[in-house]
Amino acid sequence: MDFQAGILQDGSPMESLEKQLICPICLEMFSKPVVILPCQHNLCRKCANDVFQATNPYWQSRGSVISGGRFRCPSCRHEVLLDRHGVYGLQRNLLVENIIDIYKQECSSRPLKKGEHPMCKEHEDERINIYCVTCEVPTCSMCKVFGAHKDCEVAPLQSVFQGQKTELNNCISMLVAGNDRIQTIISQLEDSCRSTEENSEAAKRELCARFDALAAVLEEKKSELLQRITHEQGDKTGFVQGLIRRYKEQLEKSSRLVETAIQAMEETGGAAFLMNAKQLIKTIVEASKGGRLEKIERGYENMDGFSVNLDHLTEAIHALDFDPAEEDEEYFDGEEEEVEE
Repeated sequence: MDFQAGILQDGSPMESLEKQLICPICLEMFSKPVVILPCQHNLCRKCANDVFQATNPYWQSRGSVISGGRFRCPSCRHEVLLDRHGVYGLQRNLLVENIIDIYKQECSSRPLKKGEHPMCKEHEDERINIYCVTCEVPTCSMCKVFGAHKDCEVAPLQSVFQGQKTELNNCISMLVAGNDRIQTIISQLEDSCRSTEENSEAAKRELCARFDALAAVLEEKKSELLQRITHEQGDKTGFVQGLIRRYKEQLEKSSRLVETAIQAMEETGGAAFLMNAKQLIKTIVEASKGGRLEKIERGYENMDGFSVNLDHLTEAIHALDFDPAEEDEEYFDGEEEEVEE
């Protein structure tokens, strides 16, 4: 059955104060004692203990020593570390407790205004004071006696209120514990991400080092082959230049003999001509016979013997790949399914 809350929100200072005194776990005003967390947020000690127990299900005393634990503040998610005393080691917030006492005294002295309690929609003058178990809705006594819920099973509103509040509190504890597990998984994923980045950088450095070493070997081999070509070039050009010098010397000698022969031909006297002609002719004949110098073979200047076929090496480089690695095992062992449930 529908009902109207009818709660007035006039923005008075007392109502604003009441909002500041609500526990984020039980959603009720703080109950004594009130503990203050390191993050300066407050909780009922019972609510803090419930959250702590839900987060640390194996927390127990062992002999005379009680192990500590941790849980997260439901307001800001700040991690709270507890010593061996558990929640009872947290400091009480006496200031908040005194403010609650003053607030309750002030509220008890104020007259109850109409509309501060939910009223029945069908019977506007009747307050919602019972709970219909059959229909699972709050209702009033008139609805039970004369109204739509006269044949239903009802229960005191306060007992159902306490039962559902306890159930909701347990749900909150489960959510808090589940959030802690999710936060643990997030931390593991962040660690995995950082490790992946670090391992990738290490793999890149190793790959660069291997390729640099391969490039150094290729550079060394290239220098060796270039040196052999240079050596062969020096041998061939040295031999040819030596032939050039010898041919030039022969040409110079031949030119001088030609000049001498021409001068001899200009001699008009027979006796004078004959005195030198025979020896000159003999010299020219000998020079012509001894002038057959060594020649180079055809294709002597070719360097075809120094060509290198790198096709197989190029194919091998193109075929370079990473070594096949075994498939990684699954990182999580069903923890995600537990969180989803």
